[in-house]
Amino acid sequence: MDRAQKEKVVEELGQIFESSGVVVVAHYTGLTVAEMQTLRAKAREADASVRVAKNRLAKIALDGKPCESIGSLLTGMTVLTFSEDPVAAAKVAEDFAKDNKKFEILGGAMGETALDRAGVEAVSKMPSREELIASIVGCIGAPASNIAGAIGAPASNIASILSTIEDKAA
Repeated sequence: MDRAQKEKVVEELGQIFESSGVVVVAHYTGLTVAEMQTLRAKAREADASVRVAKNRLAKIALDGKPCESIGSLLTGMTVLTFSEDPVAAAKVAEDFAKDNKKFEILGGAMGETALDRAGVEAVSKMPSREELIASIVGCIGAPASNIAGAIGAPASNIASILSTIEDKAA
């Protein structure tokens, strides 16, 4: 890799560290190419990404970024899992780590907040952005359906009373 390529990688990594909601750092020693492809596919499905980069270049890219605290985790064979959604990358990494003991999560960062192994696990258990939106929409929609039911109930009660009176009169 020549200097220009290294500068380009540092710039790309800098953009990743700047724009990602969460970055998870893990060791991947011993994973096969097929297992890494599986990890990448799972990440793609969850709108997350996986990147293997030289630790030295990643540390240079971290300088002055919000998630600068993960610099100490960048030793050995590391892989970065990241996403704009603050939960997606952590979920992908946790799910993959359950199935593959060779994939060892070291920690990560969520904005300026450093996460240890337990922190990444806690973030992975949080609901995703889509799940939160769905629950909020459900909460907003529930009162409206209750109001519609309450407004419609007296009318149906009156109709049934009139029907009963009509039946008795006949």
